[in-house]
Amino acid sequence: MPVLHVCTEVYPLLKTGGLADVTGALPRAQLGQCDARLLLPGLPAILAGVHALMPVAVLPPRFGVRDARLLRGQLADGLTAYVIAAPALYERPGNPYADANGLPYADNALRFALLGWVAARLCQGLDPHWQPCVLHCHDWHAGLAPAYVAAARRATGRALAGTVFTVHNLAYQGSFAEEVFGQLGLPGDFYGIEGLEFYGQVSFLKAGLYYADKLTTVSPSYGREIATPEQGCGLDGLLRARARDLHGILNGIDGVVWDPASDARIAANYNPLDRRGKGACKRALQQECGLQVRDGAPLFVMVSRLTEQKGVQLLLGALPEIVASGSQLLVLGSGEARYEHALRAAANTHAGQVAVRIGYDEDLAHRMFAGGDVCLVPSRYEPCGLTQLYGLRYGALPLVRRVGGLADTVVDATLEDLDTRSTGFCFDAFTQAALGAALRRVQALWRRSADWAHVQERAMRQPVGWDDAAAHYLRLYQDITP
Repeated sequence: MPVLHVCTEVYPLLKTGGLADVTGALPRAQLGQCDARLLLPGLPAILAGVHALMPVAVLPPRFGVRDARLLRGQLADGLTAYVIAAPALYERPGNPYADANGLPYADNALRFALLGWVAARLCQGLDPHWQPCVLHCHDWHAGLAPAYVAAARRATGRALAGTVFTVHNLAYQGSFAEEVFGQLGLPGDFYGIEGLEFYGQVSFLKAGLYYADKLTTVSPSYGREIATPEQGCGLDGLLRARARDLHGILNGIDGVVWDPASDARIAANYNPLDRRGKGACKRALQQECGLQVRDGAPLFVMVSRLTEQKGVQLLLGALPEIVASGSQLLVLGSGEARYEHALRAAANTHAGQVAVRIGYDEDLAHRMFAGGDVCLVPSRYEPCGLTQLYGLRYGALPLVRRVGGLADTVVDATLEDLDTRSTGFCFDAFTQAALGAALRRVQALWRRSADWAHVQERAMRQPVGWDDAAAHYLRLYQDITP
């Protein structure tokens, strides 16, 4: 079964968040079941990272671009990728969505409309040697692809590919001014309440939600949450109307890239049955980041965007308690200036006990999960979350708020579950008091080293790969294959 994944970033070529990890791992996990390929915009990092690029087609003038071509090449592991070479739209340095000041590019609507339009053209035979039966579109950037397929079905009377649209984060909707619609080349009746219109704007996300044959999101709990007014971002009515087509499929992680038994980026390798190397990783991480080299107190790590959604304000409120307990904290991430400033100030005030690295460093992230004792994910909402899965895999017990995919992947260390099911720590209310209570339970378990070791081993044994998700997606594809 030929399947085309449509996305804007893919690990290891280009990554701004968890989306790239998913699109880098899921198609590879599907290769034993179907002929999975990628369609990507020709951003500089992608053009540089896809090998043996060959021309497939010259694209007709569209979206103000006259020199666009479709290329086909290979990723390092042999996965086939199509790349849209459109220099006027894509060949820009840095972030794929925004300029150096963090402002979204003014022509983002056209940049990602081209992505969706080319995806639909591939479903109509743009590559004479390969045509997808399923189009799997990821997040708002690919949201117009199902709309273009729906328009082509109506115009030609042909079945064309089945379409799947995956919501990775409903809060990011790709909304643009109403005038943009006239530049998209879609039928006029596609702009309406039953279509792309969303409070007087064009919503690429809504296009995917409305026109795709099947909808998925990245965890069962998040699938239920986004169908409520509290987390539906104004689209809960549409999602409830499409409840039969909406599936919550839990993300996984790449078990080859993220494996403490073979990870070359960490100080020492270890596995669930022999975790002695984790102590060496902790000491090496403490030295690297300027923390006191201590085995006797838990080291909390947080790898995250520094935003309100991620609960950074809760962490800042809990800092005095973390420090007073003698524990250590290491944070890696970037985001809102107020949080970056507050964390830097805390590191200066508590040198040797608190450390912060602003930015993102993939290698350091691996070392943090390997050396950390507790992985913090105190999110206000979390579609799936990947960092808690990395924490489980590396024995950095996750401390999470019980929401979205966090609720689906971490079992709280309660007395009832401690001997049989516990894999981390959970709290419910999005409050400093609730987080503080969870931190005290961490300390209590830490003092019972044998119980901590049992929970840690169980956490590391959890299945966090893509096998179950890949099988679920295959069943979904079979339901919509023409």
